[in-house]
Amino acid sequence: MSQEIKEHVKEAYTRVANSGAGCGCGPTSCGSPAQDWTLSESYETVEGYEADADYALGCGIPTEYAKIKEGDTVLDLGSGAGNDVFVARRLVGDSGYVIGVDMTEAMIEKANENKQKLEYTNIDFILGEIENLPLKDNSIDVTVSNCVLNLVPDKKKAYEEVYRVLKPGSHFSMSDIVLRGTLPKGIMEAAEMYAGCISGALKEEEYIQAIKDAGFKNITITKERIVDMPDEVLLNYVCCPEELEKFKESDNAVISLGVYAEK
Repeated sequence: MSQEIKEHVKEAYTRVANSGAGCGCGPTSCGSPAQDWTLSESYETVEGYEADADYALGCGIPTEYAKIKEGDTVLDLGSGAGNDVFVARRLVGDSGYVIGVDMTEAMIEKANENKQKLEYTNIDFILGEIENLPLKDNSIDVTVSNCVLNLVPDKKKAYEEVYRVLKPGSHFSMSDIVLRGTLPKGIMEAAEMYAGCISGALKEEEYIQAIKDAGFKNITITKERIVDMPDEVLLNYVCCPEELEKFKESDNAVISLGVYAEK
């Protein structure tokens, strides 16, 4: 099942890369007027932002709390067309180095096209999976990721890999989607919503526990924002309007979470 999920996500993001536009944390919110909504935050005032690399597929701005310094080696997980990589490049300067890893060939191609336009020489985009990072142990100063870890089926292995490649004393800053309480079964099981960063998400306490289990310390919540999903989107996945009303009246929610932790 995990391989099927990966292939579905990969196909969805390939469509976005080939179309040149996204709309939402996941590409499946595109193409339907009823699903024209987004989980992403605006990068327009962020230094280093390149509009051509932004498909609005994130749910936060992880570099905001990443404490990236000039000269750092930074890793971006699920780097897409390079949006957060180029922001990180502005922060590390000419003496630093930024690596983007993505499992979708089409996204790597788009990222490299953007890199060539910008003429950066201290950036690399690498094809690979987060659960098996093609990087050496203890080689990274800062890892960032924007609404990607929740797409990975084996989150425990993913965080173990992040821990492995980080240098001792270094850290990560992630933006991700987590759940508070329980979502309706239809939403949780919908493969389309999985690619949209929602049904693959863990409960908030489980997400934090996975980080602890990987060995990370000083775990801090840097941002917490309730995601308000439109009724017309949710009605595609719940059994009936009554189920939707029950969900809206509960304390259950989809949360955009920012997390910082140290090795």
